[in-house]
Amino acid sequence: MAETYISISQFSNYIKNIFDAEIMLHHIFLYGEVSSYNVSNHIAYFTLKDQDALLNCVMFNASAYPKPNIGDMVLVQGSPNYYIKGGRFSFQVSHIEPYGKGKLYEDFLQLKEKLEKLGYFDPKHKKAIPQNIKRIGVVTSKEGAVIQDIINITTRRNPMIDIVLYPVKVQGIGAEQEIAEGIHYFSNFGGVDCVVVARGGGSAEDLQAYNTETVAHAVYNCTLPIISAVGHETDVTICDFCSDLRVPTPSAAAEVLAWDWYSTHDTIIAMQDEMIESMTQRITNLETSLMNAMKQMTTKMNYEIEKSKNALVLSWQKLVNNIEKKIDTKEHGLTVVKTHLDNLNPTKMMKKGYVKLEKDGKIVKSIKETSKGDVVSTVFIDGKLNMRVE
Repeated sequence: MAETYISISQFSNYIKNIFDAEIMLHHIFLYGEVSSYNVSNHIAYFTLKDQDALLNCVMFNASAYPKPNIGDMVLVQGSPNYYIKGGRFSFQVSHIEPYGKGKLYEDFLQLKEKLEKLGYFDPKHKKAIPQNIKRIGVVTSKEGAVIQDIINITTRRNPMIDIVLYPVKVQGIGAEQEIAEGIHYFSNFGGVDCVVVARGGGSAEDLQAYNTETVAHAVYNCTLPIISAVGHETDVTICDFCSDLRVPTPSAAAEVLAWDWYSTHDTIIAMQDEMIESMTQRITNLETSLMNAMKQMTTKMNYEIEKSKNALVLSWQKLVNNIEKKIDTKEHGLTVVKTHLDNLNPTKMMKKGYVKLEKDGKIVKSIKETSKGDVVSTVFIDGKLNMRVE
């Protein structure tokens, strides 16, 4: 089989187009440890790492941010980029900031390490977010913009989806217990397709409830797919790591879950119209084909009938000719026989002067058949004469 080869430029452009076209990879948020950091002409070239991976980064507005130290944990926002001429992949950073401060940050790291060892973040435990969701369970405050944003965006995209709110405190004393109870409720009794744990942005102290082991256990043990939509885009919580999917904002959760009913409806209508048109065209084509087939059949039948008729006439004529020929042959044979019989007719012979001799009613063929004194009858054509033999 022949192989198809492409150029390096085609291959490189193909890779770059993949990254450029993937919207979900634009302006994403990462965290990691700074392992190298260099600045040249106000452009920072640095690497971020964690226990399993290393990522090359570039930041063009480096002078706008304080220089981090090697070993610092940082949060970055940006997009992946593939440099075609150099054949290099890097993460293009647009924003960088320290990841946490003081004791809260240390507690965060310790709990993260503990839960990671227990397998709470293992991808094999992640559940797929279902398609065509009909009911969403939301664990958040009943007041504020979060629930309204989720309702507004969901309703705008798909008015058929139900939203069930389990109201909870999102910060302060007892908040983690209420959040965990809301997750347990939907997991066991909620009758929803997916759970969203959501709140707006805030300080590390404001988000502390989502960095607790209580909430982590509830998220990990939830029997339903669960989405973490906590804080602003740059906020990262333990809840994010334990959930099946982390989105940057509550609004993004609604965008992910609420499939576009109007677009789907229009698509279905268009498909229905297309199907009707296709079926109509197919019926028309079948009718045309049927009419053509009937015409062809009629023409062929007429041809076959005419052909059979001609063959029948020829056969009849041939039969008549054969019969007439046989009659002529028989008539000729009869004439010959008649002529022969006529020639053998005694009457005809008698007309020529021949006579028939009879003795006692029997034909006499020889004189030896008579004796002296016998009476012999001489039969003429017009009578009989008796004579005695001397």
